[in-house]
Amino acid sequence: MYNDKENIAKFMIEEQLIPRGISDKKVLDAMLKVPRHKFVQKRFESSAYDDGPLPIGEGQTISQPYMVAVMTEYLNIDENSKVLEIGTGSGYQTAILSVIADSVYTVERIEILHKKAKETLDELGCKNIYFKLGDGTLGWEEHAPYDSIIVTAGAPYVPKTLKEQLAENGTIVIPTGDKFSQVLKIIKKENGQFKEYDKFLCAFVPLIGEEGWTH
Repeated sequence: MYNDKENIAKFMIEEQLIPRGISDKKVLDAMLKVPRHKFVQKRFESSAYDDGPLPIGEGQTISQPYMVAVMTEYLNIDENSKVLEIGTGSGYQTAILSVIADSVYTVERIEILHKKAKETLDELGCKNIYFKLGDGTLGWEEHAPYDSIIVTAGAPYVPKTLKEQLAENGTIVIPTGDKFSQVLKIIKKENGQFKEYDKFLCAFVPLIGEEGWTH
């Protein structure tokens, strides 16, 4: 997956990620390996590695590099992990997860984005990603439980169904709050009990679905 934008990716890592505390080598290596410019619209390619989100169509965005990195680091995944991603979006976060994890199951509710992300990821040769078009707030029960679950949209609360699909000692990373501002939460399942940890304020597009926002 290495590409001619590698030097820009290195700059992104050295200037945006490491100074803000991203230290997991697996995450940094994945951020270097995945060509971020492949996941944005042509007119935004020159801004692909900038420190900020970008529109990808359908009212959705690709998260800023730091947010992708920090959420991935909080998941604490490795080559044995089975990960559920809610909100495929551009497929960039999906690709980062696929470099590190054993398998990634990703759910997207918007068909245009679902198809485009699958096309991009197939072109890049990602083999351990499984795609579903549907309501992400309901997870993907068929393949549960998951070692880690990442939600890339802002939810009013942590969906009960996602908690039910989390494996023992698993982790959920999810932003919750109102439609305009959320707190990034880490949920750990230990001895069948859930412990929640608040990290920092953030802003994501709304999580739409049966256990999310209605619109």
